[in-house]
Amino acid sequence: MEQIAISKFKATCLAVIDQVNKTGESVQITKRGVPVATISPSAPVKKEPRKLGWMEGQFTIVGDIISPIIDLNDIEAYKD
Repeated sequence: MEQIAISKFKATCLAVIDQVNKTGESVQITKRGVPVATISPSAPVKKEPRKLGWMEGQFTIVGDIISPIIDLNDIEAYKD
């Protein structure tokens, strides 16, 4: 495992993270020679494919969902 001083890590943080991501090897950060943190690659994220209609049967539509709730003639701004 590679070791890097905290001052150098601070100056090259993004490059070190890219290196860890690319090589898959951890990097240990030291402060005055004492290890304080370890940067290691994360586990791959599993993405499940989205399924069309996956919520089917989970809810029920009651009533008319298209028409307005109130009569449009009751709205002052709509009358003109």
